[in-house]
Amino acid sequence: MAHTDHPTTKGQAWFCTTGLPSDIIIEVEDMAFHLHKFPLMSKSRKLHEMITEQETNASSSKIQKPAERDNDCDGDEEIEEEEDNEEDQQYCISFPDFPGGSETFETAAKFCYGVKIELSASNVAPLRCAGEYLEMTEEYSEDNLISKTERFLSQTVLKSIKDSIRTLNSCKNILPLAETLGIVQRCIDAVAVRASAADPSLFGWPVNDHGPGNGVEANTRRKGANKGGGMDSWFEELGHLSLPLFKRLISAMKSRDLSSEVIESCLMYYAKKYIPGISRSSRKASSSSIPSENEQRELLETIITNLPEETSSRTSTTTRILFGLLRTANILNASEAARAALERKIGSQLEQATLDDLLIPSYSYLNETLYDVACVERILGYFLNGLEERSTARIQGEEENISVRSTALMLVGKLIDGYLSEIASDNNLLPEKFCELAVALPDQARLFDDGLYRAVDVYLKAHPWISEAEREQICGVMDCQKLTLEACTHAAQNERLPLRAVVQVLFFEQLQLRQAIAGTLMVADVNPEEIPRLSIMDGREGEGEGGEQEETTGVVGMARAQEGSSTWRKTVRENQVLRLDMDSMRTRVQELERECSSMKKVIQKIDKVGKHGSNGGREGGGGWRKKLGCKFKTQVCDSHEPTVVEAKKGRGHRHQHQ
Repeated sequence: MAHTDHPTTKGQAWFCTTGLPSDIIIEVEDMAFHLHKFPLMSKSRKLHEMITEQETNASSSKIQKPAERDNDCDGDEEIEEEEDNEEDQQYCISFPDFPGGSETFETAAKFCYGVKIELSASNVAPLRCAGEYLEMTEEYSEDNLISKTERFLSQTVLKSIKDSIRTLNSCKNILPLAETLGIVQRCIDAVAVRASAADPSLFGWPVNDHGPGNGVEANTRRKGANKGGGMDSWFEELGHLSLPLFKRLISAMKSRDLSSEVIESCLMYYAKKYIPGISRSSRKASSSSIPSENEQRELLETIITNLPEETSSRTSTTTRILFGLLRTANILNASEAARAALERKIGSQLEQATLDDLLIPSYSYLNETLYDVACVERILGYFLNGLEERSTARIQGEEENISVRSTALMLVGKLIDGYLSEIASDNNLLPEKFCELAVALPDQARLFDDGLYRAVDVYLKAHPWISEAEREQICGVMDCQKLTLEACTHAAQNERLPLRAVVQVLFFEQLQLRQAIAGTLMVADVNPEEIPRLSIMDGREGEGEGGEQEETTGVVGMARAQEGSSTWRKTVRENQVLRLDMDSMRTRVQELERECSSMKKVIQKIDKVGKHGSNGGREGGGGWRKKLGCKFKTQVCDSHEPTVVEAKKGRGHRHQHQ
């Protein structure tokens, strides 16, 4: 009979054209199915009972014929019409809550008619629930729908992660019955078991941001994953799950001690699909339907809560996504606990961050700065606390980890210096905030303070109105001994720096020159004539038995002697140049001291004359300062005194007093 069935749909009605008129109408949702009762009754116990009940009720509710009937032709015609109406009577059954809706019932009806149906991971769960709803058991009819769907579930679906997730996703609209039948739990357990046995190297690519230049690499990796076992697309299926089912799946993964990298990758992919703005490269969510703000907040807090505490994958991509989650948490006003957990997670891998990641906009009206400096300061605190904890818990055999920690600390130091340079131009950034973040790092985080000097210079340039004391406070965050020669040269000519800082730079620059000269003089203590001799002696130590070896050794010795002699001549020349530079600098400093002393005497004379002058409407000794535009008490720099002049433009007026 299967080859004669040609179902058709007309409007909201579904017809099975077998050449016989339909005798039963089954309404599912807004669809009316015009079917035949005998095929349905042969497979479904529930339909058999409902149709039988309607037939019984119809026969008992027949209108009794009148006791006396006329014997004319009209009476006979009425009897014949009643018999025809009984034969053409149709029964109607309604299933308002049928699992899977009209589409699933249509497939079940075809199965009753003997039509071969195609089972898949998407329809097997609704059909299993439909079979349970219609009581299509094996006891009632052999090879029925329940047994057929159960075999497909156990033998095909549950052996694949991808199919298990698809089936799990199809359960979201049939949850009460699917939960009772255990389909949901079986799919979750299958995914957790299969994921724990999979290769963790296949879980990294879905969370990566593949730009236009990385498309070939991404395709190559996907093809390799296909050959390895078809693990390339189950992340995409994971993104279709509803949030309650996704939470249950992640809980099952964590209960089975799954790799933190796998769990983290699942969470990252799911977050990128439904939360817009996670990645700066794509501001729109991957999903076509964007959840509401409350749903996004719930989803975000779920992602943050389930993030593994241990650092699983120290990659810049993972760190970038974590910063995206943090920005979204600030926008959605997530709970303080969620934001603190996210900041702690970021702090554990801060060395993988970039400057663009740290530039978190300030979304609070209470914060006047452009970027959220307090947030970065907290993240840096978590990073330093983590380093201290790891150093405290260090055991023997971790010498390698010590170098890794020092490298991470220096990377973060460079990152913070760049961040300070970016935020230094903000007019609302207070000097105290700038200094707190600058001195938060330990001394070993910076080999050189050139980056910090650049940030100080930018801050002083953007804040010309700050007081002299605040300028000295800002400059106090850098160590002048750790400035390179280029930075020292720039700082010595920088008019924005206070005079104290400039003198410190010159002093330490002179100290570095003295140390360099002292090192050169120590080398000069060795007699130049001894260098070739030592080189030749070193060459002769390897003389062997053969004459060829003696000749080769002699040549090597002569080459070493010549090289040592040239190196010595070069060192002597550099020493002479340094001596000349030192002499010229010493001469210049003495000239400056003499000029300062003469200026000091002249100023004292002027002050004395002003004090003894007439008081007839004239200002005292401070009048000459006002004429010259000086608003402070004049002090003079002395290279032998521990303090330095606070006058900012004292050096600029030096030639005017000569």
